[in-house]
Amino acid sequence: MTDRLTLYDTTLRDGQQTQGVQFSAAEKREIAILLDTLGLDYIEGGWPGANPTDSEFFDAPPATSARLTAFGMTKRTGRSAENDDTLAAVMNAGTGAVCIVGKTHPFHVETALGVTLDENLENISKSIAYIVAQGREALFDAEHFFDGYEAAPAYATACVMAALEAGARWIVLCDTNGGTMPTRIGAIIRAVIAAGIPGERLGIHTHNDTEQAVAGSLAAIDAGARQVQGTLNGLGERCGNANLTTLIPTLLLKEPYASQYLTGIDRDRLPSLLQVSRRLDDILNRVPRREAAYVGASAFTHKAGLHASAIAKDPTTYEHIPPETVGNTRLVPMSNQAGLSNLRTRLADAGLKGTDDQLRRILSRVKSREDEGYSYDVAPASFELIARSELGLLPDMFEVERYRVSVERRRDARGAAVTLSEAVVVVQVDGEKRLSVSESLDEVGADRGPVNALSKALAKDLGSLQDRIADMRLTDFRVRITQGGTEAVTRVLIDHEDDAGQHWTTVGVSPNIVDASFEALIDAVRWKLLH
Repeated sequence: MTDRLTLYDTTLRDGQQTQGVQFSAAEKREIAILLDTLGLDYIEGGWPGANPTDSEFFDAPPATSARLTAFGMTKRTGRSAENDDTLAAVMNAGTGAVCIVGKTHPFHVETALGVTLDENLENISKSIAYIVAQGREALFDAEHFFDGYEAAPAYATACVMAALEAGARWIVLCDTNGGTMPTRIGAIIRAVIAAGIPGERLGIHTHNDTEQAVAGSLAAIDAGARQVQGTLNGLGERCGNANLTTLIPTLLLKEPYASQYLTGIDRDRLPSLLQVSRRLDDILNRVPRREAAYVGASAFTHKAGLHASAIAKDPTTYEHIPPETVGNTRLVPMSNQAGLSNLRTRLADAGLKGTDDQLRRILSRVKSREDEGYSYDVAPASFELIARSELGLLPDMFEVERYRVSVERRRDARGAAVTLSEAVVVVQVDGEKRLSVSESLDEVGADRGPVNALSKALAKDLGSLQDRIADMRLTDFRVRITQGGTEAVTRVLIDHEDDAGQHWTTVGVSPNIVDASFEALIDAVRWKLLH
């Protein structure tokens, strides 16, 4: 037999509490539609009335198959639920489901709220009853429940029983501080079920302060909870919430969950998981976590030579699932730890092959350059150029004779401070010398400067090659100092993309950041011309 698990997303509410994250209403609508494509059961849109953005979102919510939910808090002491303006704002959002948060820990009730324990119980009961009377589905988020249960199990249980008896569809037990161990989460949930709250009415909401939010959620399921709350990419206050990007494939692909439980997510939707995860990072202007489970760029990367050799024979030797199951890809990078097995696999991925002598020369060159500060495991495009050079397969497309960059700070006609970066690049192409000049001008602090000017100048006039690079765009620029002191070396990684959907990364190294950047830019253009 299989039980139904209900998946509840709170990216737009709890995820918005991440430091540095602030969604616009339009972004929230786009994210809600992305989440809906995965097949989630509930999407919590925010707290209407708490801020203008959330109110604007609920004024024109997107159409979703998932049940859109408004979040709020229990009524205040001394007011009826019908006359509480904060609760009214949540109800006025018009959603079919309403989730309200209430205290379940005596310390928080008496210290934070400043009310009696009995008054808090009444606020919970009256608020839930009012929501149900209005024909809405009620969910109760039992805040600080696990801490409260450890301190006063009878009172914490009384709080959730009050919500259940008032008609709440879901009682969601919250590990608000994120410090409860998974074994205790499981034990407490079993105790709550034994006290009279059915598991099919219980949910779990964990935080990741001990890096165990996903483990805690799974422990709750094992103990009988049937709703799981989390956020996309693990967004959330402090260390984040349970990561749905990890939970979803775990529930669908891993035993005992895959055979014992059903969700609203079809396995055919899993390949879109990486795309949805990356799109959220794009909206937030965040670099995706390379080490993220399932969807990270390193999730199926095999750097050690021994691993790569085994992977070439049978991927299951070092991969717990096929990467394409979640929309990811396998990568065998080149590094100073690599052996010939890595090299053969990496060359095959690029459609290349060579003799053992050629492979040894490539490997020697890679290791030598990594000693200088290069990193080819994160710059596969630059690695391919090295390999092609050693194999005699790198055509002489153009040659850079010289370049110059100048940076000037000045004031414009309005008196505002601006910087002007000017780049001059001279190349030999088609047997002719070509000189290109580009300027990058903006207010101080804006994301423009000498590298932007160099990029534009280099790609400005390559003669007959120009049309082949017209659609390439620089998407990311990263700098790292690989040594300190007077011998500091700068490593620059640059990402590009084009209209064909290609993404490639190149690397440059130099004591001079501009030189390092220009080297990576040249590699990027050469790789694009080859592809």
